Amino acid sequence: MKAVTYTTFGDAADVLQLQDMPLQTPGPGEVTVDLAFSGVNPSDIKARAGSRPGITKPPFPVIIPHSDGSGVISAVGEGVPASRIGQRVWVWNGQWKRAFGTAATQIALPEAQAVQMPDPVSLETGAVLGIPGLTACHAVFSGGDPTDQTILIHGGAGTVGYLAVQLAKWAGASVIATASPRDFERVCDTGADFVIDYSADDLADQILDANKGQTVDRIIDVEFGQNVETNTTVISENGRINAYGSAQHMTPILPFYPLMFKAVTLEVVLIYLLPENARATAIEKLHSALAAGALVCPIQKVLPLQDCARAHELVQAGNRTGAVLIETI
Repeated sequence: MKAVTYTTFGDAADVLQLQDMPLQTPGPGEVTVDLAFSGVNPSDIKARAGSRPGITKPPFPVIIPHSDGSGVISAVGEGVPASRIGQRVWVWNGQWKRAFGTAATQIALPEAQAVQMPDPVSLETGAVLGIPGLTACHAVFSGGDPTDQTILIHGGAGTVGYLAVQLAKWAGASVIATASPRDFERVCDTGADFVIDYSADDLADQILDANKGQTVDRIIDVEFGQNVETNTTVISENGRINAYGSAQHMTPILPFYPLMFKAVTLEVVLIYLLPENARATAIEKLHSALAAGALVCPIQKVLPLQDCARAHELVQAGNRTGAVLIETI
């Protein structure tokens, strides 16, 4: 099979290489997926660059990057029903704590990590459902049914935020999103009731004004450290903050007593470690939203396998309006 690999940390153009590798044979409880698309996420960039805290060398001698992907099951291992052969599937945690991810023509992995796709859903969309889709879905629904609640979504133009806006509106919530002014129209078009400049000096006041002077029930945050003071001001008593990122301020000072005296629940979301029941719930919600036509996963660029380094550079540059995929066929 063809695969993109790296053996050392560094810039994408310097360390990623396309090579031939043995075909992926499924072990007991596993399936082999002939991949069609591989999704490229910021976490893949950090892993390849060696920028995760405390990690000084690659955890495996040879790594095939990327955790997300989609394709068709071509073989099954012992204990897996043969009826799974031919299923269109999307993949989660393809390269989490494993050497070989989805930047290849094949992957073998536990069968639970290859989720059968609803028939109308494209393979391109399937390659976005792993990290962005599950993160957005869990962040919206963790803490209970958000119907009739007001949800503040920081970073509504990002891949996760954009999906979260759609899922929150589908669930019957009112949505206030923050974004850069250049993205206001796009975020409004996806369903946000109000969109506010994330850099505004009076951000908290504008959020409260948008909610008719009331605090918000739930916050989904891509930059927890940067927004912690604003969030503390605008969150309701017994409210919930689901934070899935804090790249700008990795060691924020937490205003504990103001949060405690609102009895706020803070969940730090890491989708790789989602418990089985919570993951099953998120998958069911994602599929239901897709089946209802309530969720669109925009794709900005699809590149061939040999241009994997370019895909990494596009994701690293930021300011995207959709996912970046590698076509692996």
